[in-house]
Amino acid sequence: MTSKINTSGISHFVLAIFFALFSFSTFANEPEPAQPAAQPQVVTAADEHGVAEETHHAAAGEHESDKPVDIAAVAFEHILDSHSWHLWGEGHEAVAIPLPVIIYSSTKGLQFFSSSKFEHGHASYNGYKLEDETIVSEDPSETVYDFSITKNVAQLLLTAAILFLLFTSIAKAYKTTGVTSAPKGKQSFFEPLITFVRDDIAKSNIGHNSDKYVPYLLTVFFLILINNVLGLIPIGANLTGNIAFTFVLSVITLIVTNVNAKGPYWHHIFAPPAPKGLYPILVPLEVVGIFTKPFALMIRLFANITAGHIIVISLVGLIFVFKTLWISPVAVGFALFIDVLECLVALLQAYIFTLLTALFIGSAAADHHEEESHGEGDEHAVAKH
Repeated sequence: MTSKINTSGISHFVLAIFFALFSFSTFANEPEPAQPAAQPQVVTAADEHGVAEETHHAAAGEHESDKPVDIAAVAFEHILDSHSWHLWGEGHEAVAIPLPVIIYSSTKGLQFFSSSKFEHGHASYNGYKLEDETIVSEDPSETVYDFSITKNVAQLLLTAAILFLLFTSIAKAYKTTGVTSAPKGKQSFFEPLITFVRDDIAKSNIGHNSDKYVPYLLTVFFLILINNVLGLIPIGANLTGNIAFTFVLSVITLIVTNVNAKGPYWHHIFAPPAPKGLYPILVPLEVVGIFTKPFALMIRLFANITAGHIIVISLVGLIFVFKTLWISPVAVGFALFIDVLECLVALLQAYIFTLLTALFIGSAAADHHEEESHGEGDEHAVAKH
């Protein structure tokens, strides 16, 4: 009985182990469920273009980040004119105010559109493209004349509006309160400057007939002063550092001086008080002097304003050239010093241009009696000493 029971237990145990092994082997060898067949991916040309463009932008971004800062390009971008008013940022992230583009084409006539169409010079529009801030046609046979409202022109119009509103309001205030009452508000700030130009510049250098030229001298003084100050702002335009602007001011001074010139002025040029044998030498020199005086005005204003901006940008650029913050205290300190000096130069250059203009007008518009009175006064002064 005992052996029977043991045999039965052993057989049950063997059967259990066999069944477990069979089940495990069946589960291990069971085929996996069939995976759905992979669908072929269709890649369109647009997808390829998008991927290529993203790759290009990523590579360009990495290239731009590794590229050293071109200080000369930054400086010239600030001092030169442009078809958009750049505020901040570089490349595709640049933020700028688009300005009106006005061009006349020899084939298409007059055209108006926004400078944003050029996408900062990266795109062409209607057969035109922007190369180094110059609008050129993709058709070599087409001639393009550019009359666009550029950054400098926009600031000039802004300055004209400021001057008109400012002095119109001051004139109305004087008309209301009178000239004998104490000035208030902006009158108290601008009245010393106005009287300085009228009394110390115009009357001292032109004489009794100076009131005729005071409006022009005031316009020149405040036009240069306001644009000098606006040029000190990082996002401002460098109008007085533009040779075309100073050229136009000098030409106007040349015209005003010679149109109002009296006989003694021309007599001194074509018949100078010297032996006639020296006339072939002196007369050409005097004629050249007519043009060199306003030329000196043009170059002086242009060079001083432009040099100040370039020095400030170059000093700040030292931080990016050396790629270290240790140079920043020296660079920023010197740049701040030059910036403060430029505030003085802004006023000084407006004064010098106006003073020399008054001197040129006074020397040309003075009559014979005034010259004699000045001569007698000088003789008395010499005799006194």
